[in-house]
Amino acid sequence: MLFKEIVGQEDIKKRLIQTVRDNRISHAQLLLGPAGSGNLALAFAYAQYIFCSNKGGHDSCGECSSCLKMQKIAHPDFHFVFPVYKIKDGRETISDDLIADMREALTQNPYLELDEFLDNAGIENKQAQIYVGESASILRKLSFKAYEGEYRIIIIWKPEKMNVQAANKILKMIEEPPERTLFIMVAENTDLMLATILSRTQMVKIKKIDDASMQKALVEKFNLSPENALRITHLADGNFGTAMKMAAEGDDSTDNTQRFRDWMLACYKNNIPEMLSWSEKLASTDEGREKQKAFLAFCQNMFRKALMQTYSTPELARMTDNERSFFLKFSTFVNGNNIMEITAELDTASYHIERNAYPKLLFFDLSLKLGVFLRASQQVSVKA
Repeated sequence: MLFKEIVGQEDIKKRLIQTVRDNRISHAQLLLGPAGSGNLALAFAYAQYIFCSNKGGHDSCGECSSCLKMQKIAHPDFHFVFPVYKIKDGRETISDDLIADMREALTQNPYLELDEFLDNAGIENKQAQIYVGESASILRKLSFKAYEGEYRIIIIWKPEKMNVQAANKILKMIEEPPERTLFIMVAENTDLMLATILSRTQMVKIKKIDDASMQKALVEKFNLSPENALRITHLADGNFGTAMKMAAEGDDSTDNTQRFRDWMLACYKNNIPEMLSWSEKLASTDEGREKQKAFLAFCQNMFRKALMQTYSTPELARMTDNERSFFLKFSTFVNGNNIMEITAELDTASYHIERNAYPKLLFFDLSLKLGVFLRASQQVSVKA
């Protein structure tokens, strides 16, 4: 992965490159950023730059032996760790058991989400973790000398999914690693990480991708018009993985807007049959967990836009023409008194979907709660 292939994040790129050029690479770093920000891609580009035998001032060469191996995620001194699942006989799997599939998936999409990979592998109903067997594998690999590179690099993706036994087993190694051994952790949520691991890393905070960089990338990569690219950029809200899906598969924001409108009307009216019907549709197998989570994220954005409209800042809401007329009415139901509760319920629903909750029951329960919040804050009557 070359730095130039990563969308935006120019300040972070310069910072990472400078640590190498100044020979001040921290032995344990944490790249913390939201989904779709490119934090995993940055970790790969950083590792490739460190290994590169002909690195330039702004990027790795992309042509030396080390770069070619890193582009295939096959450098002998590079190890990639990510959450996996326990098979039925109870044996703990490790990343190496799925590394071939992961290499192929990341080569095609460096903004890949773990849940998306697991779903495509046909294991969406299993709980993925980094188990203690993974830590034992890391310790075994680090007991050998480096094959080719000056460093040995271990990227740990989603350390927040590392169980206590696994974390404790490699804690000492992270604190005092062997000479020229680097740990690069890539996380989205430090709240779920063990404090003992978190305290031993140097954190690099990564923000959402800025609009200008995302729009430019969409125009160049998908040959979109600037107007269409900007619309997708606004809807993706800094997540380039989401933006790529919308650009490649077709933006379904119009359908989602209508679905959101119908759902909110059913919730407000406490129309139980309609809420049940809506819950059944979204919980159907053809939707899938990733699409369910994506729709909940879309709903989060819609409520945010409604709040902006409520407080007379429509320029911040970045609405499409199709949405504006709806929000003029709907925004009267969203304000500072209920937005925190609404956001918390949507976050909780997404969390439980990721952990294989029964979706039909979850969405119906969410509908009931949202209806209570909407009716409690009514300011004017809504006309269907």
